[in-house]
Amino acid sequence: MRAIVYSAPGGSEVLSLVDREVVAPGTGEVRVQIAVSGVNPTDWKARAGGTQRGDFAEVVPNQDGAGIIDAVGDGVAGLAVGDHVWVHLAQHQRPTGTAQEYTVVPASRAIRLPEGVSFELAASLGVPAVTAHRALTVHEDGPTRLSPGSLDGRTVLVAGGAGAVGHAAIQLARWAGATVIATVSSDEKAALARAAGAHHTVDYTTGDLVAQVKALAPPGIDQFVEVSLATNAAADAELAANHAVIAFYADNNGETFSMPIRPTFAKNLRVQGVLLYTVGEPALDAAIEDITRALEDDALPVGDAHGLPLIWFNLDQTAAAHDAVENAAVGKVLIRVADL
Repeated sequence: MRAIVYSAPGGSEVLSLVDREVVAPGTGEVRVQIAVSGVNPTDWKARAGGTQRGDFAEVVPNQDGAGIIDAVGDGVAGLAVGDHVWVHLAQHQRPTGTAQEYTVVPASRAIRLPEGVSFELAASLGVPAVTAHRALTVHEDGPTRLSPGSLDGRTVLVAGGAGAVGHAAIQLARWAGATVIATVSSDEKAALARAAGAHHTVDYTTGDLVAQVKALAPPGIDQFVEVSLATNAAADAELAANHAVIAFYADNNGETFSMPIRPTFAKNLRVQGVLLYTVGEPALDAAIEDITRALEDDALPVGDAHGLPLIWFNLDQTAAAHDAVENAAVGKVLIRVADL
């Protein structure tokens, strides 16, 4: 099979296309023939050495993907050869990412797709959708699960509404009944956030961000899905409603943050970090079940018309795909591995 590998951290030039033997799944594992591999910031950061990649002689990058199960190991229940699945955390603590024609993963990381869900949509889930789900379910008053109506009466602010996590957060929050405000940096990104389902958009590069958001949500924001706490912490504290939660999942624009003390404690604010790799199995299981229901409701579409343009590369262009994500391409970067 064809596979993209690297044996030492570095720039995208360390990635190479090689031929490797197809590996049989072990106990509790399945093998997936990959149709589409999804690329996220975590993938290029791991390749560059910015995050721990494990003590492996050779690594196939990319956590997310979609394809068809073609072999099942002993002890696997609920999955069968021929099932269409989306794959998440394929390369977490393993060398077997999705930038290859076949990948072996624990059965819990291959999730059967509802009828009619495309591989391009399925490969766009994983890191973005599970992260967004977690960010929307850490409020002290719940909900811990998302479903239609579970966020009725809540106002959610999604920072960076045109990004992949932002896109998923808008869609999930809207599906769950929240009023959604997205912050963006251009008219183009505002259009994408609205296409995803945001009720309102605010361009943080023009005018007073706090004043603009307050005009849209006078009682304050109940839940924040935050990509740049270093930049936005003070504004978030000012905009927050009582008992709000600021869930942050990245360190864009800075490695530290500061917040004004009085409004933070006076409003009983919760500042909650979100990291997919350490969130724990119960949270992952909840996200997978809720995302599956959202897929069944057709609540998570992708593509230009739905606010997340798809940017395609071939497998031998994986280095360019990593570069596109590192350079903040607007849209979801996908790698076409095979036509299945």
